[in-house]
Amino acid sequence: MGASMPLRLRTLLFVPADRPDRIPKAAAAGADGIAVDLEDAVALSRKDEARAGLAPALAALPPDGPVVAVRINAVASGLAEADVAALEPVLARVDLVVVPMCSDAAAVRAVATLLDRAEARAGLEPGRTGLLPLVETAAGVAEARAIAAADPRVRTLTFGPADLSNELGVTPTADGEELFVARSTVVLAAAAAGRPGPIDGPHLDLDDADGLARSAARARRLGFAGKQVIHPRQVPVVMAAFAPTEAQLSWARRVDEAFREAEAAGVSSLRLDDGTFIDYPIAHRARALLAQGSLLAEGTDPTRRTPPA
Repeated sequence: MGASMPLRLRTLLFVPADRPDRIPKAAAAGADGIAVDLEDAVALSRKDEARAGLAPALAALPPDGPVVAVRINAVASGLAEADVAALEPVLARVDLVVVPMCSDAAAVRAVATLLDRAEARAGLEPGRTGLLPLVETAAGVAEARAIAAADPRVRTLTFGPADLSNELGVTPTADGEELFVARSTVVLAAAAAGRPGPIDGPHLDLDDADGLARSAARARRLGFAGKQVIHPRQVPVVMAAFAPTEAQLSWARRVDEAFREAEAAGVSSLRLDDGTFIDYPIAHRARALLAQGSLLAEGTDPTRRTPPA
């Protein structure tokens, strides 16, 4: 996934880096992307072991599989440099690096510098490896726009409800009212920086499929483009939540048809029979929905990997 490729991760499935046997299973689970986790999922005593097994596991993945991300440890932990160094042998197989605990733009730029060096040593195109800053602190939410705009490598933002909830002293819920302002701030920050819709945090109760569906639907309504997942069985629920419904596609087709006829007559604003007002922003939204529906119908996605030429 090069710098020019559009990012569309409806599902980003996390898998522990110290369980290399699970990495190919995660890649085959149907998610748009996998995030191999060197941070929270790996005990401090197992960081070196996880790094050692990471390169062989990533090298063995099929070339046409999902987008591959690796969550490194936070810059402030002192472990990020060793994490990026461990990726060098297979950096061509890594599309994105997730940067946790991003509280300011400096953390993003620090990892970008590490990747500059790693790509040069690996003989790769400069800037090819994207960054996903993880906004999961109060300071990070306050600095979200600066974080999103910190470096050209930033593809979009991701949101982390667990650490932020702990900092704020609230309990995360499926309906998400307790973090509504924070989530909306992250969505606005990504848009203001010209990035695609961000990726929402995970729903942590694996036995609560209804709550997962509500959480994902709410995230989509807020402007998120996808959601992190922590188990393969969460993938289809989230995929469904971020797919356009038949009712939405029917509305989009009516809008597109009516607006095309109006444009041909020299008119750029009109009302449908049901009272819906249409102008260019509404028409663009309808066409985006139709494009998304077309991709899903064809079973294609521009963010999926393609074999090298």
